[in-house]
Amino acid sequence: MSYNSITEICRYLRRNQTKAEKIFWEAVSNRKVENKKFYRQYPIKVSDGEIAKFFIADFLCFEKKLVVEIDGGIHESQKEYDALRTKFIERTDKKVIRFKNEDVLNRLDMVIAELKRFLV
Repeated sequence: MSYNSITEICRYLRRNQTKAEKIFWEAVSNRKVENKKFYRQYPIKVSDGEIAKFFIADFLCFEKKLVVEIDGGIHESQKEYDALRTKFIERTDKKVIRFKNEDVLNRLDMVIAELKRFLV
């Protein structure tokens, strides 16, 4: 997959966010949490030996090297894939944290409080 197609996928994902992603983005955009800048649907290049791959992080804070994933129902059936993906991303010296859609939708205050623990 070429970088242009990764860029196009990221743009598509930004235009077609889930409801939970929209709510989270509204909560963290423009340095609203701990004055940290977040990017959404951001490609992360990882390599496994000679093979380079891209994973698209739901949200990324470069300053804290923190990836935030917002997991919908599909993630219940792909836990092994998500665990492998997390390992690859963490090899790039980033920490991955996950929140469930339901928590973002129904307990945003708790999600932001938990997020702050990783941003200080």
